[in-house]
Amino acid sequence: MLTPTQRSALLGLARGAIAAHLARQPLPVVDPSSGLPGLRGGAFVTLRRGGDLRGCIGSPESDEPLVETIMQCAIASATSDPRFDPVTASEFLRLEIEVSVLTPIEPVDDVSSIEVGRHGLIAEQHGRRGLLLPQVATEWGWDREMFLAQTCVKAGLRPDAWRHGARLYRFEAEVFAEG
Repeated sequence: MLTPTQRSALLGLARGAIAAHLARQPLPVVDPSSGLPGLRGGAFVTLRRGGDLRGCIGSPESDEPLVETIMQCAIASATSDPRFDPVTASEFLRLEIEVSVLTPIEPVDDVSSIEVGRHGLIAEQHGRRGLLLPQVATEWGWDREMFLAQTCVKAGLRPDAWRHGARLYRFEAEVFAEG
């Protein structure tokens, strides 16, 4: 578990990375005393404007320091999410930033072990892969079967691919946002 200070620092780092990128400035430097430089793992950065999704990019697994992963994901969320145009400098200040720090990914042997709202999912089959964060199922009011189906759809698979050989993985996420 991250401390409130670490959470605040990671949110500030995500915002600072986007601001620096948009202004063509160097990325923020992490304070070594923050306790953040030694942390590693996967993370996602989600951008919202007025509550609506504006970008979400992440790395489910990473050997890089968490601070590097978050800065890279923040910039990618603002500039490279294929569902959206790049964030402009004028809209940047209106964005809300949410960070999801992921636990290690583990295979799912029994779908009944998946807890909606607690677990995120990854579905893989035929070289395709889709991932949904734990909060997505809760936001949409999905039950376990709908969550499984939508994760398969995200991978570009049939909704029932989880019943027909798709490999499933789960993870948890510590999710926190500005405000």
